[in-house]
Amino acid sequence: MNIDEYAALDATGMAEVIASGEVTADEVAAIATKALADVDAQLNAVATGPFDKPLDYAEDGRFAGVPFVIKDLVCHAEGVPTRMGTRMLGDGVRPPADTHLMERFRAAGLATLAVSTTPEFGFNANTEALAYGSTRNPWNLGYSAGGSSGGSAALVAAGAIPVAHANDGGGSIRIPAACNGLIGLKPSRGRVPLGPDLGDALSGFAMEFAVTRSVRDTAALLDEVAVSYPGDRFVIAPPSRPWADEVGADPGRLRIAVHTESWAGTYVDPEVAAAVDSVAATLEAAGHHVDRNTPIFDWQQLLEAHVVIWSAFLAESVAGVEAMTGILAGPDNLERTTWECVRYGRRVTAVELGMANATINAVSREVGRFFTEYDVLLTPTANSPSVPLGQLNANADLTAAEWTQQIFDTCSFTPLFNATGTPAISLPLAQSTQGLPIGVQLAGPMCSESMLLRVAAELEKALPWADRRPGVHVTTL
Repeated sequence: MNIDEYAALDATGMAEVIASGEVTADEVAAIATKALADVDAQLNAVATGPFDKPLDYAEDGRFAGVPFVIKDLVCHAEGVPTRMGTRMLGDGVRPPADTHLMERFRAAGLATLAVSTTPEFGFNANTEALAYGSTRNPWNLGYSAGGSSGGSAALVAAGAIPVAHANDGGGSIRIPAACNGLIGLKPSRGRVPLGPDLGDALSGFAMEFAVTRSVRDTAALLDEVAVSYPGDRFVIAPPSRPWADEVGADPGRLRIAVHTESWAGTYVDPEVAAAVDSVAATLEAAGHHVDRNTPIFDWQQLLEAHVVIWSAFLAESVAGVEAMTGILAGPDNLERTTWECVRYGRRVTAVELGMANATINAVSREVGRFFTEYDVLLTPTANSPSVPLGQLNANADLTAAEWTQQIFDTCSFTPLFNATGTPAISLPLAQSTQGLPIGVQLAGPMCSESMLLRVAAELEKALPWADRRPGVHVTTL
């Protein structure tokens, strides 16, 4: 197998050629290890690794031998250093055991070869932590890879690996997917395990999954990792059939609402809005009912609730690191906005946190009502294509509220669906005139992953993206 053949395969295709004996898993791992190193030299997307050999995995798994990376946040592997993007952890701590999700990745046969970069504690919509330096976008090295799963997304987009772990507390799967021309599904709350370390994260806002290049990989991987464990705080109904069976299935005639104006009242790039409108026209031509509509809620109240919930959780996370390491947090080992959020989070009262969650409940009820009238809400994923490096500066002189608002001003379409816990997927359905990917988001009601995957597959066929490649790619390095 040469590098061109390697880069042409999605995870499903790669598993098939390994299983057929055309190439061995060891040969694939050797190609992937070099690809990761070559790409990282350009993009700075690897936090730890590449390893000399993959972590142990099930050789009879669905994706046996397929190269993979985990993000340096939440999901972790026994003995592999984790830093969570913070200088507080120095060279990292070595967890004594896998998380449940890491167990599922191993059982699926994924061959983990590295850990990817993240902003400090994942609290940014780009990936520029002082702990590692800036992760660059393979489509334009002067631009952001998005965040907080920017390292994973950059590596997949550049062809180093076909799929990578990611997680999402406000858009951190979907935004990097949009910035890098990938698929990013944020599943329903409770769909993918967070344990045993966490019962929930960010008051239930944060979900685990992956970034991929094909809808069939997204569906098949969800089949492998969507498992409940005893003690999980959120347990939801499994699908009526495997998600892999939804790819290519008829989605029926759906009721689709389109919304392209920022709920924050901030700027939306005309090319992004036009891309959404074009996708809407494609869906209408396919027989779906399409019109313009949006849930009605108070954005300012939602923003204020996020400031409280995010800051309180960040303060909790930092307290956990202090207890684990004996190192006290402060401005010398945290980035400036992180420290401001921690200081604010430490002052949040139980009443304030309860009121913030009451706001989230009210917004969730409105979105739930909206999805009794519509099956899908179609929006931009982000307000613009990828932004220049440094535009979201985590070391600027900003309060917790100002920092959160600055993040939301640039990506105002994703956090709503973390608050509601409902699924949403970003698809790489357009390119800007500058050659940057544009992501389009499809959101649905709770437990509607099956429907979203059917529509995603329909759009993948109508508006294919597989042949698009960035300037930094394993086939050209």
